[in-house]
Amino acid sequence: MLDEASEKKKKETLRNVLQKLLTKREEIEERVQSLQEHRRKVEEEEAGDTERVTALFIDLRRCLEDLEKRVLREISGRAERVSIFIRDLEIKKEELSRKMRDIEELCNMTDPLTVLQESDTGDLCDTEDGDNEDRERHEELLHDGGGLDVAGISHTLHTLSDIITEGNVSFYIQGAEDILLDGNTAHNILHISDDRKTVSRSDRNQNRPETPERFQYCPQVLSSRSFSSGRHYWEVDVGGSDGWGVGMCYPSIDRRELQSVIGYNNKSWGLYRNGDQCGVRHDSKETLLPPNPPSTRVRIDLDYEAGRISFYDLCDPIRHLHTFTTTFTEPLHAGIGVWGGCIKICGGNRGK
Repeated sequence: MLDEASEKKKKETLRNVLQKLLTKREEIEERVQSLQEHRRKVEEEEAGDTERVTALFIDLRRCLEDLEKRVLREISGRAERVSIFIRDLEIKKEELSRKMRDIEELCNMTDPLTVLQESDTGDLCDTEDGDNEDRERHEELLHDGGGLDVAGISHTLHTLSDIITEGNVSFYIQGAEDILLDGNTAHNILHISDDRKTVSRSDRNQNRPETPERFQYCPQVLSSRSFSSGRHYWEVDVGGSDGWGVGMCYPSIDRRELQSVIGYNNKSWGLYRNGDQCGVRHDSKETLLPPNPPSTRVRIDLDYEAGRISFYDLCDPIRHLHTFTTTFTEPLHAGIGVWGGCIKICGGNRGK
């Protein structure tokens, strides 16, 4: 009886173990099935991603090819236009040289006024045709400069300058803008010089009145003048500081928070230096520049209609640092931040 009971118990134990193994096998089969289903979905997604990426690269190649063709056409067209304007200027140069020779000839005559008066009264009608033509040309020269279209030539030179500028060559006939700092916007630890050209970090609070337009968080200052059209540039001597920021700002820039730093918002575009590190910022997006900081002088170019703000290191030769491109929606002020030392605005001996 004991053997039968023991045998029965063993069988019961084996059945329990077998049942557990069967349950375990079912769980494993379910997991395998689930993994197979997941693999199928991953393979489908991979195929879709591959197709989308392939299509994207095809579109990118097509866009690059179209852009290359358009740029090459644009370059070719600009080169042709420059050649035409150069040829026109050479023709005008030859005309001017001829007119100058005629004027010199007239000035060298013994009594040019008497000759012209006689020509007016008709006393010299019987002279040779060549002399008559010469006197007529001399009369024309004295009367209106012999057709010296100074305004036309100036317009031609200005148009040629536009073409060169469109070709991304920073060339401006006008001088640097007359930038003056607005003390009403200056942070209270910044000292503004009497000529409003130099800003320096001070250890002493300037105790200016706290107004909405004054920077409360950042040691920054804006220019009193703004730009809402045209092409302009201004230059800054940064040799007196190794911690600074310069750029352009909308007047609606915040004045009280961390986001008021030039370049930390979508209302300003800036070039900065912090020790040996140099970069550009806009809307808190930063682009680091090569590890050689700018020299003692930088230049900020603005082309309002084209939506471009460019920064240059005025070393020898001039080095282009960065260009921001956008569509401006407000006037732009020059902006300067000084973390130590001083910065001075250069040039600009004429205002607008």
